[in-house]
Parts: sequence; C-alpha cells; structure tokens
Amino acid sequence: MAMIEVEDVRRTFTVRARTGRWRREKREVRAVDGLTFRVDEGECVGYIGPNGAGKSTTVKMLTGILVPTGGRLRVAGVDPAARRAELARRIGVVFGQRTTLWWDLPLRDSYELARRIYRVPDARYRANLDRYVELLDLGDLLDTPVRQLSLGQRMRGDLAAALLHDPAVLYLDEPTIGLDTVSKAKVREFLRETNRERRTTVLLTTHDLTDIEQLCDRVMVIDHGRLVLDGPLERLHSVGESERTLVVDLAEAHPPIDLPGVRVARTEGPRQWLAFPARQSAAPIVAAVAERYPLVDLSVREPAIEDVIARIYAGSTPVAAG
Repeated sequence: MAMIEVEDVRRTFTVRARTGRWRREKREVRAVDGLTFRVDEGECVGYIGPNGAGKSTTVKMLTGILVPTGGRLRVAGVDPAARRAELARRIGVVFGQRTTLWWDLPLRDSYELARRIYRVPDARYRANLDRYVELLDLGDLLDTPVRQLSLGQRMRGDLAAALLHDPAVLYLDEPTIGLDTVSKAKVREFLRETNRERRTTVLLTTHDLTDIEQLCDRVMVIDHGRLVLDGPLERLHSVGESERTLVVDLAEAHPPIDLPGVRVARTEGPRQWLAFPARQSAAPIVAAVAERYPLVDLSVREPAIEDVIARIYAGSTPVAAG
C-alpha cells in the first residue's frame, strides 16, 4: 500500500532580482521540477541532496504547507493541500533545528496539550506516553521546562510528541543534527524499533550519512529539484563512487601505507589518510594496519553527501531504482 505518492510534481517561485540601481526584474525559480516517486507502508526512506536541492520544499508540499504548481500528491490517501487538517492527524513531523514543544512548559504539559490538539483517547495516550518515555529515557525529564533541556533531550522529547497520536507517516528533517554520539545512538535505535514494530512510514532528510546507513534500506537523491537516484543504499555508494577515510596516527613518520584496495590520500608527519570504497568494511583495513605498522590511534570519516551527489549528478542521467 502506497503511503506517499508523488507524480510529476512541480513547484516554482517568483523572485525579484535587482538588475540596476532602480530596477528589479522578476524571474521564475524551479525548486521542484517533475518529481515522481512512491513510498510504501512501513518503508524508511532517506531523502537526501545538497543544500537548495528541493528537499524542504518537497516536505512542505507533502505536509500541505505549500501547494504544488503542478502534478499530483497523495499522503495516506489524502491530498495534503486540500485536506490539510485531516492529514495533520495522520502525520508526524520532527525538525532538528526547531521544536514543536512549548518552550516554557514542562515536557509533561507539552504532551498533554498535544493529546488535546490531536484528540488522542486517554487510554491510547497513556499507553503511547509510557512506551516512549521508557524507550527514549524521558522519565526524569517530564517535569523539566523545555527551555532547560539539552539539545539531545529536547530532540528525544520532540520525537515522542510527534508519535503520540500514532501517525501513519513520520517526516524527519535532520533529527540528529548537533547531537552527541550517545544521543544519536538512542534516537536511531528508537526510530528503528518504531519503524519495525509499528510499521510507521518514515521519510528522512539528513546530511549525516550514518543516519541513512543505520535506518534506511532505500535512498532517493534529489538535486536541482529533480530525482537523480532512487534505489538501495548500496547504489548510492556504487554510482557515486564514494570513499570513506581511515585517519591513521602512527608512532612516527612512515612511508605511505601499502595495502590492497586502499589509496593514501594524504600524509602529514606520522598521520596518514587512507581512502577506500564506502561499501567496503573498515575492519580488515584496521586489522592490517594494526598488525603491520606502529599504530597509535585511528578514526573513520564518512563521505560527505554533497561530494557523493556531485559525482552522481555530474553524470547528468537519473539513476532509476533497481
């Protein structure tokens, strides 16, 4: 069953640009240009692209905030723009840069207000709240005003608020931005369990490739308002020829490390940057370095999504699912 249907959707904006001291000229900007895709019930899909690619515009149309210039949209069987109030009861939204919680109220009161807004029955509200408080470790925070919460605590609070009314579709915009490693792990584990157990359909936009790798089986890449890749996560790395980087600190300066399938991208004294295909595990490389070289420390750096997408888009031809 399709939860999100997008058919040849376009969205244009008219902007005014100054062309002289006293003159302004109107021009049309295509933020979304002929998008077509489908997301089925229970899927967790990464929706990624560089800044300005059209991701936020797409999400705003899917929530009914913006009306498409052309094409057809359906979310949970509803036209978002025509039946926005009805759709609001079927979707949840989390923005990493903003909060839907009431700033000066305790977390518990924010949840109570959300219950009234969405008209959640008492028994269902209590069951959901108890479950999310346990899974997100919110028990000690319920009586704390939202303004006193850390970013990680607030994000976990926002996730619970977005799911209290059992939405069929959950939109996540940078849900782990600015979070520490422990908070990111908690958020990701919670989202995995919610998607698996409740079959909540998730559309995730993020610049953190680790979010995509740990949560999504499918990824869609958008650039200049057009879909340039739609398929399994492995295809993102394969088509984009992305590389991860192993940063190795040795006990002393050493000639470039020589390992099969590894490229020495840079050396600086005892530190070396080893590039290898993103789809390849770092474990055997780490083991080989530790065995053959005087290793002091190391870290793995993920490829930047912008770089991967730039390589994909340079090919000019959209890459279909499959």
